[in-house]
Amino acid sequence: MTQAQLQESANIPAQSEEHGERKWRDYFSFNTDHKVIGIQYLVTTFIFYCIGGVLADLVRTELKTPETDFVSPEVYNSLFTLHATIMIFLWIVPAGAGFANYLIPLMIGAKDMAFPRLNAVAFWMIPPAGLLLISSLLVGDAPDAGWTSYPPLSLVTGQVGEAIWIMSVLLLGTSSILGAINFLVTIWKMRIPGMSVNQMPLFCWSMIATSAITLLSTPVLAGALILLAFDLIAGTTFFNPTGGGDPIVYQHMFWFYSHPAVYIMILPFFGLISEVLPVHARKPVFGYQAIAYSSLAISFLGLIVWAHHMFTSGIPGWLRMFFMITTMIIAVPTGIKVFSWVATVWGGKLRLNSAMLFAMGFVGTFVIGGISGVMLAAVPFDIHVHDTYFVVAHLHYVLFGGSVLGIYAGFYHWFPKMTGRMLNEFWGKVHFALTIVGLNMTFLPMHKLGMMGMNRRIAVYDPKFETLNFICTMGSYLLAVSTFPFIINAIWSWMYGPKAGNNPWQALTLEWMTTSPPAIENFDKLPVLATGPYDYGMNNGDDEVVENVPLSDEREPALAAGPNSALRAEPDPKVAANPEDRE
Repeated sequence: MTQAQLQESANIPAQSEEHGERKWRDYFSFNTDHKVIGIQYLVTTFIFYCIGGVLADLVRTELKTPETDFVSPEVYNSLFTLHATIMIFLWIVPAGAGFANYLIPLMIGAKDMAFPRLNAVAFWMIPPAGLLLISSLLVGDAPDAGWTSYPPLSLVTGQVGEAIWIMSVLLLGTSSILGAINFLVTIWKMRIPGMSVNQMPLFCWSMIATSAITLLSTPVLAGALILLAFDLIAGTTFFNPTGGGDPIVYQHMFWFYSHPAVYIMILPFFGLISEVLPVHARKPVFGYQAIAYSSLAISFLGLIVWAHHMFTSGIPGWLRMFFMITTMIIAVPTGIKVFSWVATVWGGKLRLNSAMLFAMGFVGTFVIGGISGVMLAAVPFDIHVHDTYFVVAHLHYVLFGGSVLGIYAGFYHWFPKMTGRMLNEFWGKVHFALTIVGLNMTFLPMHKLGMMGMNRRIAVYDPKFETLNFICTMGSYLLAVSTFPFIINAIWSWMYGPKAGNNPWQALTLEWMTTSPPAIENFDKLPVLATGPYDYGMNNGDDEVVENVPLSDEREPALAAGPNSALRAEPDPKVAANPEDRE
């Protein structure tokens, strides 16, 4: 169907002004609309991403030469501590929650999240937590023990800043827990009639897995930080070895959250990529159930791999073997996803727009990070490169080459739905090119630095590492420059970009079956599943592709067509009889 035919057949108005468009003030207020909250998340976290990026460039500027000729070692320690904390807790984790807030109710045909006020509370914990964290730079005693905050170092340096750091991370962890509860209840209880779990978009599966990890692991981190705060402020000795405490216990508690946190940071974007690739390849997703259930497998296995971060901490050899094996096994469900994505793209009618380029870039760079992760799972190799720049390279290929490219793919794909306008494709491709070149220029040489023995978290290093560090620093500047085309493109397009229409990508998932941007309660009529979410190229026997549409009083909904398609949904009695009477 053409866009005009779809709008006519589905009786969808072209724009949403008559449905009560949100005003700009709504985005600066305590608003319970999940779409407003989703945009609040995305814009706020992107601002923190820019701040964290500035801190990263300051770190790289110091590392451009072997001497301390830019900042002092103490300031350097504070810069990389805050950089890592901001990027993890104020950018990648809440950015995934931002997409989930915006998309999940639309994808399952709901009017809003299960707990709208709780949803708003979860967001409004983030700005004060972020400002509190950044303010620690101003107290003259900033946190400088790294984002891991290992005792006893965290108990003897930067104590005032460390207390602020703990409070900030506790607030952000609480926000994550509230969001996870909301996502799980919304997905399980608010799907439209006829949508079984095996007919949900894959992004919903990824958020189920992410929310389960969040609920199981985040309280353990909170407990560790509260005990650390007692040691810091009240003089207890839970982790302080001078009083009989055990810092290794802190490491176990910290990594029980912080390795699963890697999957909290990547699973939502696995889901986003699984949405983007089939649309722009115009093919059904390969292995729907394999992708869906592999997310749950990652969620389970992610909880039993934490001690591979502690191979050099003196844990028994048999325990090393257990965590080495479980860490290697987790590569299997991840490999299933990569295979399915490649098979989805293979032979498709590819539209190489910005969203598709970032999605394909995600797959390629994430595979590099995954391969180095399997290498680090092996105990002998991990001991050899522990606390070197090889680990830094691995982390950034997973979280920048993975998560950040996934975020950009999601921005370009759903920007028309969020704003009703299209982004400029030329500048989107410029953004992609600069990002890919900058990413590999910054982080690829770090593998060699790690193999040569350069330790991370140091401001002074052997002059033999200078050339590679100079290349990494130039790459980081290029990454900084790469954000400008995106920022300008997003702001200009939001204000003046060409109208997008309701479904510019001819996608099949339900969020595209309402206006762009959506009405306040998402759908004027209860949506009907006429086809599966990824049934591209499939038809109903009459050579006419069946589209999902909102229920119309003028015509019967089409019956299911594809292998993942749902049964016909019954109309909502509150809206079908007299739409004007609904709240």
